[in-house]
Amino acid sequence: MGIPDGIGVVDLLMGLPNRDRRWWATAMAGTLRDEDSRTGMTHPAGYMFKDLPEMERTDSSAEDLLREMDRFGVEKALIPVSFEDPDTLDAVRRHPDRLLGSFQVDPTDVMAGVRGLRRAREEAGVLAATFFPCGCTPPVPIDDRLAYPLYATCVDLGLPVFVNAGIPGPRVPAAAQEVMRFDRVCYDFPELTVVLRHGGEPWCDLAVKLMLKWPGLHWSSSAFAPKHYPRAIVDYANTRGADKIMYAGYFPYGLTLDRIFAELPGVGFKDEVWPKFLRTNALRVLGL
Repeated sequence: MGIPDGIGVVDLLMGLPNRDRRWWATAMAGTLRDEDSRTGMTHPAGYMFKDLPEMERTDSSAEDLLREMDRFGVEKALIPVSFEDPDTLDAVRRHPDRLLGSFQVDPTDVMAGVRGLRRAREEAGVLAATFFPCGCTPPVPIDDRLAYPLYATCVDLGLPVFVNAGIPGPRVPAAAQEVMRFDRVCYDFPELTVVLRHGGEPWCDLAVKLMLKWPGLHWSSSAFAPKHYPRAIVDYANTRGADKIMYAGYFPYGLTLDRIFAELPGVGFKDEVWPKFLRTNALRVLGL
């Protein structure tokens, strides 16, 4: 069976086009070493993606995003917001029923990150925190003590945290994002809702074991074209994990919605899994 009609998809990773496509190289300049990353690639994992979406930031970017969502039946989307990028804050304030804010925390400056998250919650109503362990300078492992104030704040505010997991796209060491590190975090924060972002490869079998073990641990499909969804994840969703697996796209950063929704029907989810994967799990995790 294909995707049910009229389901009202919730996409857990969309956004406005970046003003500077090389922003990531500037942010990670202290850890990048290869010349292509330092001076050439316009995407941190450009060597992996084909046909990257070509979109520029304009005054109508939020409305353009909504039109693209409407084309594919996406009712709501979680987008990153930043106080350094007023357009993102304006977008979630003008379209609170459609565009939901997330706020990225860099634990290398612990108190600034925690205060920023609290401010984003109060002033922009963000519904989630995000954390990119290998994107910090220096990298901050998932289970590092520097990240613990972030997790404690998420518990305090009732927010989920989306954490990049597995081999990172940027050409930096992967140890900070080893999936086994979630085991300690889930043990120390049993009230925390954690979502693995960007797949967790090559540790998907381990991710399944940990999701079976820890009630608060989930998985999202961001940055994966549907035809490349890990088999271990699909099998888990079709058996015991239907409540743990959630859809996230990656438009306009790396994948088009045209490609995603053309490939989704071939994933092989059971009929009863689709509504949970595309909508209800995300609404529950975001507290909606």
